[in-house]
Amino acid sequence: MTTIWNKTVGPGGKWSGAIGRGKLIRFTALEAGANVSLQLFHAKDLTERYNMPDTLKAQYTAHLTKGNVLMSDNGRALASVVEDSIGWHDPLSGYTSREATDAKYGATNYQELRNDWLRSGQENFAVELVRNGLSMRDMMPVVNLFSKVFCDEQGNMHFSQDHCPAGAVVTLRTELDTLLLVSNTPNPLDPRTIYPSVPVQIEVLMAEPVNEDDYCVNYRSENRRAFENTWEYHTLLGL
Repeated sequence: MTTIWNKTVGPGGKWSGAIGRGKLIRFTALEAGANVSLQLFHAKDLTERYNMPDTLKAQYTAHLTKGNVLMSDNGRALASVVEDSIGWHDPLSGYTSREATDAKYGATNYQELRNDWLRSGQENFAVELVRNGLSMRDMMPVVNLFSKVFCDEQGNMHFSQDHCPAGAVVTLRTELDTLLLVSNTPNPLDPRTIYPSVPVQIEVLMAEPVNEDDYCVNYRSENRRAFENTWEYHTLLGL
């Protein structure tokens, strides 16, 4: 398939843009140990956005992989995971803050270091939210691609340091027109004390039409209901 757009987001980098439905968004870790955090909104109605609790409880999971659907707070399929080379992505740990970044990696600021300062996920998302007509009140849970976080029997969360090799790939398919916000900043639970973010390539490609035997549609019965709600939305709009 032909790539219709691509961008490499460097360590600490951010990006946002609207991507039409029926597209593939392919993320590739260009080095080992990547983490890229995502927020997703319905581009045609920014009051509708990714709903982490519904996504996880409807699919009986605490991590995301191929077949999983990112559900919106209107019960629709916002995006689906159609390709995954490593089998586990973290929807629980959130994003880094300024205070936590300073405490772990040392205090930095733009005034002294310009583009070499160490950015936090919270600051990156704040900028991109405002850029798209939103605000801090729209800050939401994120999906941390390429990171594995698991819980032990006592409920303690653990970060798997060797989970993401160089060249790892995960691909989302947009089921609605999607506003995507990206922050290439460390996972908050990553124990490394050297700022570990690595470059991540983003490519957008055309997707094949979704049919009745689609893997994500049939991954769980709850997924099919989310797709049916999405199909109904587009049918009523004449799309």
